[in-house]
Amino acid sequence: MLAKLTVSQAAPEIDQNLEISLMITDNETIKELNATYRNKDMITDVLSFPQGDGNFVLPGEPLLLGDIVVCWPRACEQAEQYGHNIEREAGFLFVHGLLHLLGYDHIVAEQEEQMRSLQRQIIESAGLAIAE
Repeated sequence: MLAKLTVSQAAPEIDQNLEISLMITDNETIKELNATYRNKDMITDVLSFPQGDGNFVLPGEPLLLGDIVVCWPRACEQAEQYGHNIEREAGFLFVHGLLHLLGYDHIVAEQEEQMRSLQRQIIESAGLAIAE
């Protein structure tokens, strides 16, 4: 449901089935992935790896968006740090990763605000409380 909600709000033009890989992992694995693919030798909470360009899809086959990797220990730490439950934090990280797969980013301040606003809307629509 959270994936459908994210796509409907973030990319309403997509009207086909999607395929997303979700990996829940530990600190060591996400640190290794972050170092290997982003040259950042540190633990992070979520990584996204887009696949394909969306221009070549076989009829009747789902659009392959890519992979989302969530670090479970980091998600638990952040839930406690921000004062909300793990369901909310895991949902937020999934939405954040999926938005990256859909082409959203937060490098430039304007893009960051757009992505944050969209994340907030999706999390609220999903009924997951946001800690202020």
